[in-house]
Amino acid sequence: MKKCFSVMLMMLISISLTACKKELKTPEEKLGYVLGADVGKSYKTFKENEVNFDEEAFFKGFTDGMNDSELLLTADEIKAVQVEAITKLKKNLELKKASEAEKNLKEGAQFLVENSEKEGVVVTKSGLQYQVLTKGDGPVPVATDTVKVHYVGKLLDGTEFDSSYTRGKPAEFRVGGVIKGWSEALQMMPTGSKWKLFIPSELAYGARGAGQKIGPNATLVFEVELLEIVK
Repeated sequence: MKKCFSVMLMMLISISLTACKKELKTPEEKLGYVLGADVGKSYKTFKENEVNFDEEAFFKGFTDGMNDSELLLTADEIKAVQVEAITKLKKNLELKKASEAEKNLKEGAQFLVENSEKEGVVVTKSGLQYQVLTKGDGPVPVATDTVKVHYVGKLLDGTEFDSSYTRGKPAEFRVGGVIKGWSEALQMMPTGSKWKLFIPSELAYGARGAGQKIGPNATLVFEVELLEIVK
């Protein structure tokens, strides 16, 4: 049976590789893709987070559902299995996040200690660190100002998670409406300046993180160019 499953899985992969070259034009094609992607994401999520399941049974359930065959479990049994699996998944995700948070906090603290000793790095009372790359001579914004900036944000390992340069357009936002590290730095930067910011997690996104790339307690590194106070 395992051999059968492997063969069928390879067939599905082969079909998907062929299909990926095809544009999704019709509503039927788009719906088919969405349904397939949904199954694939669920499969990946459970596997990655150690909620193990039998692959032969997975394929059996998939084909039974697709062929409208009589299912091997009752509706109540299916619901109980789903509840148990989701509960385990949530628990494993929480444990994974807690482990990542502890790791990020430790790595961030070590980085900031070492970075604070580098030439040109200034440390503020809040723990924000910055380095002046280009010194501007324009006005300094206040919390209520709206500014136009170019920036790139990276994790400590160099992974880029955001960039206005990549988008090809500067960003505009209110100085007091961004993360604490940004808000503090901008209120010290003369227009025309370019600074490198080293932002501790408590001045960034803290234990909650942000999106898929910024994990809990992540220390962030930004290069920020203050182009203009828009008002």
